Amino acid sequence: MASPGSGFWSFGSEDGSGDPENPGTARAWCQVAQKFTGGIGNKLCALLYGDAEKPSESGGSQPPRAPSRKAACACNQKPCSCPKTDVNYAFLHATDLLPACDGERPTLAFLQDVMDILLQYVVKSFDRSTKVIDFHYPNELLQEYNWELADQPQNLEEILMHCQTTLKYAIKTGHPRYFNQLSTGLDMVGLAADWLTSTANTNMFTYEIAPVFVLLEYVTLKKMREIIGWPGGSGDGIFSPGGAISNMYAMLIARFKMFPEVKEKGMAAVPRLIAFTSEHSHFSLKKGAAALGIGTDSVILIKCDERGKMIPSDLERRILEAKQKGFVPFLVSATAGTTVYGAFDPLLAVADICKKYKIWMHVDAAWGGGLLMSRKHKWKLSGVERANSVTWNPHKMMGVPLQCSALLVREEGLMQSCNQMHASYLFQQDKHYDLSYDTGDKALQCGRHVDVFKLWLMWRAKGTTGFEAHIDKCLELAEYLYNIIKNREGYEMVFDGKPQHTNVCFWYVPPSLRVLEDNEERMSRLSKVAPVIKARMMEYGTTMVSYQPLGDKVNFFRMVISNPAATHQDIDFLIEEIERLGQDL
Repeated sequence: MASPGSGFWSFGSEDGSGDPENPGTARAWCQVAQKFTGGIGNKLCALLYGDAEKPSESGGSQPPRAPSRKAACACNQKPCSCPKTDVNYAFLHATDLLPACDGERPTLAFLQDVMDILLQYVVKSFDRSTKVIDFHYPNELLQEYNWELADQPQNLEEILMHCQTTLKYAIKTGHPRYFNQLSTGLDMVGLAADWLTSTANTNMFTYEIAPVFVLLEYVTLKKMREIIGWPGGSGDGIFSPGGAISNMYAMLIARFKMFPEVKEKGMAAVPRLIAFTSEHSHFSLKKGAAALGIGTDSVILIKCDERGKMIPSDLERRILEAKQKGFVPFLVSATAGTTVYGAFDPLLAVADICKKYKIWMHVDAAWGGGLLMSRKHKWKLSGVERANSVTWNPHKMMGVPLQCSALLVREEGLMQSCNQMHASYLFQQDKHYDLSYDTGDKALQCGRHVDVFKLWLMWRAKGTTGFEAHIDKCLELAEYLYNIIKNREGYEMVFDGKPQHTNVCFWYVPPSLRVLEDNEERMSRLSKVAPVIKARMMEYGTTMVSYQPLGDKVNFFRMVISNPAATHQDIDFLIEEIERLGQDL
């Protein structure tokens, strides 16, 4: 493998004199940073120019340094003439911060220094001349730092260094050249909302302890149901810890709807239940079946066409087979935006079959739900309004910070009946306000994180039109990539035709394999190409993109775009980087 360092400076320049589409340079960000108050701008400039994590010959960077500052004053006089004393974090511990007596001044200083570290990381995340990843193997990181927990407290200087070290080795998922997962990008309003949520530090189970957040969840879920197409936004819903849990909620509610006695009596009281989903669907359907006692063998995988869409005729055939065996079909989970191909199942045809056989229809739109915000692309989810439940993850295509996943249910009150346990110490029936806003009893969790605020605040900041522009841009970038590589030497598409989502699936074929016949030996060698290129990407730190096999297809790249910071320049860079890293294979 080539040593990291060669060819790095082709993808970014410190003075911003390169491509005009590259605003993320240290100098440009320094000019912006000067607008910050409280000395933060000067600190950011010093940090950017002093330790910008530029790719280097060694691939290393300077060890983090604990910041030093003069303490902020906590008095109420503005302007104030109080002397600013130096804060020596080496002699301070967490017990010296609030609620300690006289803890205001060290607390303000400490939190401002934490903020400096975070702002430095935010700025670097958008700078194309910094690494996406400073990769180290697990054993290297374990040996380089002492991560063990101790009985005695460390001082605040060490705590700040831990913050810096953690971010030093974190993957910059907001970097314009990070394409590895469905969740990418770093939205500033969403980030601010997440900070506020952590500061509020409350739970979502009752109105009395989360009044604004509970109301915002009500308003936001109603709006999402309206966008799905349910009249007046009627129905129910909840924000859950990810799409896998949202899908399990759908399975749980569908089972309760058909056999409410299962809540008290368990699976022994019901017949053998069967769920159906496509062979390209998310693994969470089988996980949910295992967790609920339904069993993975009771999840029937339906054949897909060459583009990864469920074949309705095979769905109906398998439903009839299950019924003939005496089993009870209770749920069909269609997918709107499959994880690998980005395929959209034919929801109208699936809805007709579910209606015919009286089966709960769930749509897993965790990845594709965001397209409902786009007038240009929402047709791909035609028929979603006929679903009984929908999973929709704003933390994917809409760029909301992790985590933010919603389950929407068409029938109001069903979630409550399915899950409520009437805990009298939380859900007293003689409270002085409308008890319908105590939403905790319809959730499986007791403690539930506030996930709604970042989505709500971003929606207020961007408007629906802002999300639409974001989504349209990402799909346009995917089409741009497809148009470049579909006829480019050294590339082969996994399936024919323009992608429906931002998923672009392809093989890179190095020069040594292009002359070989299409046989088993060629496939065996081709299967090793993507993993090696991916490893080299991570060693160099230049970009990240995912790969996987699927069915009889050997390892191929799956490019996805959900970060609105990405540009045509970044797509061009990715192609050139794949070719640079793979030409000798």
